[in-house]
Amino acid sequence: MTAPLEFGLDTFGDVTKDTSGDMISHAQVIRNVVDEAVLADELGLDFIGLGEHHRADFAISSPETVLAAIASRTRRIHLGSAVTVLSSDDPIRVFQRFATLDAVSNGRAEVILGRGSFTESFPLFGFDLRKYEELFEEKLDLFAALLSQQPVTWQGKLRPPLQDQLVYPPVENGTLKTWIGVGGSPQSVVRAAHYDLPLMLAIIGGDPARFAPYVELYHRAFEEFGRPAQPIGVHSPGYVAETDAQAREELWPDYKAMRDRIGKERGWPPMGRDEFVSEAEHGSLYVGAPETVARKIAKTAKALGISRFQLKYSAGPLPHDKLMRSIELYGRKVVPMVREMMG
Repeated sequence: MTAPLEFGLDTFGDVTKDTSGDMISHAQVIRNVVDEAVLADELGLDFIGLGEHHRADFAISSPETVLAAIASRTRRIHLGSAVTVLSSDDPIRVFQRFATLDAVSNGRAEVILGRGSFTESFPLFGFDLRKYEELFEEKLDLFAALLSQQPVTWQGKLRPPLQDQLVYPPVENGTLKTWIGVGGSPQSVVRAAHYDLPLMLAIIGGDPARFAPYVELYHRAFEEFGRPAQPIGVHSPGYVAETDAQAREELWPDYKAMRDRIGKERGWPPMGRDEFVSEAEHGSLYVGAPETVARKIAKTAKALGISRFQLKYSAGPLPHDKLMRSIELYGRKVVPMVREMMG
């Protein structure tokens, strides 16, 4: 019997405006994120993911610390990253931090490992960006070895070797649930299957169905490895309001501000309203009334055969009170509708 679809939320801790339109402090954003996660737990959602960034427009640089605070105020919701930039971190320290989070949350910790689409962490922590691929591949190999929680003997090129090394604290029950975050690289899909790890697809633009070949590749890789496939999840942006028109009008200016700020750094043209509407109607932007968002999530879930959908609910300076209302509508209305649509 197929497991029911899980529903999660993701945020990068976007620095937001207050009710008067002034930008609030990074510290207040972090406190607000904790409150948003508490609401998600009260609504019965399955997962909250916090992204790691090291720049002025995002407040969360240490997801595990914020997740530990959330753990103290929640009881059920699973707690993870979205994503942890493993390339510019130490695999042993990442494992230790999430094993510690797992302890304080009574087994609710997860980690999503990725290379990250932002590169500020590389110069910040002294890593050579020219080794972007090599760093991730080697560090993932070590992290995967740690998951067995047996003495590790390991050798790579970029750090000293390990000989019969145990890492503490161990995860109390089972293993640490570890996903590989993928933005569209076939090599990353096969790598996730190689390490027998679940796949989280970051689909932030275009028709979600275009990722079907990656799903097929993932399943084919598992067949060749002679193992049953692991779960697949999707992370995509969205916003829920009472009506389609309200959702679009409230999200548009702040979504554009975020998109244009990042686009300026990457050489993209400013986002036009037509592009925004196209993403809302045909792409990977889940914005609208509860029924509209529910229909779109159900369509994606059926097209890709996913086990979890994670809505990236924060968008630039969109205020905390609107985010809270969006979360409430997602939990109270969207999720039940999707479950009914999925049968």
